[in-house]
Parts: sequence; C-alpha cells; structure tokens
Amino acid sequence: MKEDIIFNLKQVHDRIENACKLSGRNSADVKLLLATKTVSAEKIKIAIETGENLIGENKMQELRDKDYDLKNLNIERHFIGHLQTNKIKDVLKYATCIQSIDRLTLAEELDKQLKKEGRKLDIYIQVNTSFEESKFGLPPSEVISFINKIKHYDSLNIKGLMTIGLLDVEKEKMRPSLRLLREIRDEIYGAKIEGINDLKLSMGMSQDLELAIAEGSNLVRIGTSIFGNRFLGKEIWNENIAE
Repeated sequence: MKEDIIFNLKQVHDRIENACKLSGRNSADVKLLLATKTVSAEKIKIAIETGENLIGENKMQELRDKDYDLKNLNIERHFIGHLQTNKIKDVLKYATCIQSIDRLTLAEELDKQLKKEGRKLDIYIQVNTSFEESKFGLPPSEVISFINKIKHYDSLNIKGLMTIGLLDVEKEKMRPSLRLLREIRDEIYGAKIEGINDLKLSMGMSQDLELAIAEGSNLVRIGTSIFGNRFLGKEIWNENIAE
C-alpha cells in the first residue's frame, strides 16, 4: 500500500509538471490537494510523509472521524463537499478553508458563526460551469452579483473560484466548462470589485487535470489517481462524481 501511494503521487506530480510545461506555466503556481473521501487516515499519513500538506474532505463526518489521527500534523484541511447550514459549526472545528460556498444563506450563516468565534476563514465560491442539474454551484451569470453581496463579510476571505468540470470520454468536450471558470475570473477582475484580486482557480481532478492546468487551474483535487477507486459496498466511488 505504501509503495503504491508513493508511486502514484510521483506519477501525479509528473503529470502536473508536464501539463505546466506544455502550457508554459510555472509548476509552482499549481498545488495538489488530496481528495480523501473514504480514504483512511493511515493512507493519508503515508501521503503526508512524502511531503503533501493539503487534503480535502467531502463529508463533515470524515473530518471529525479522522481528526484524532491528523490534527497534530502540519496540514491544511479543506472542505470541498456540499455544505448544509446546520453543519457549519461542526465543519469549522476542523476545516481551514471551505471551497463550496454556493448560496447567500450559507455565506450569511458562516459569517455569523465566524464572528461568534472571532475568526476569519478562507473560502472559494463554487460555480456550476457545466450547467448540469446534478451539480451544485452558482450559475456563472450570478457570480459577480454574489461577490458584491458577500464581500462586506469581514470574516470571509474570498480566495478563489471552484468548479467540477463536465466529465466525458472525449476530453475536448470537458474543456469549455474549465475555460469558463477562468473567463468568469477575468470578468470579475474587469468589474474591479474592491478588495477582490489574485483569485485562485480550484479545478481539475484525476480525469481532467491536464486540461484544467492548461485553462489556468491553481489547485487540482486528486483522489483516484493516488488512492485508487474507493469501494462503498457495491458502489465504486471516485471524486469525478459530483455530489
């Protein structure tokens, strides 16, 4: 198991490096986030021992259950799944960033809780760039308006935009949904919203990381290519499936 994870991590970093070269980008501008849904703390520790320090969980329960084994490690834990408002207080016990802010009620409740705790938190705004009903995220046309509504919440540090691109066997069909996130960021810059600059793009998974990097991703969320397919009973889960 250890050898497999170490080998897979090297393969993923090589893919990132090669994609950056092909795109004329500096690989230092692209970070790897380990997508660790259903991955045991033992396996996560192996990856961390190789130098990884950024993980992403989809479920509050997994953040909680793995906390005992991971809390003293030098890592950042992002929450990358759909977040219900009644789980905000619990998620804040563990997460250093929430990447799935997609509605005003969620931002409002998060701001209220953070102010009670006297702290700030990094967030990404999730955008549905594939226009699929099965996926969460703001419609692209509403992103600038949304930012204008939440930018006054001092507890929220808007760090960037996140999307789950369209997944298809034909790779070029996936590209437009990734390109759209970059174009939305350009539109935000064009709107010259005070205090909003240097936005990062969180997009790209095992299947489409090269395309995502070519389109400007700063953070790729990789699970299957590192830890393999995750089995949940009869279901095989991988992070390419939107929740």
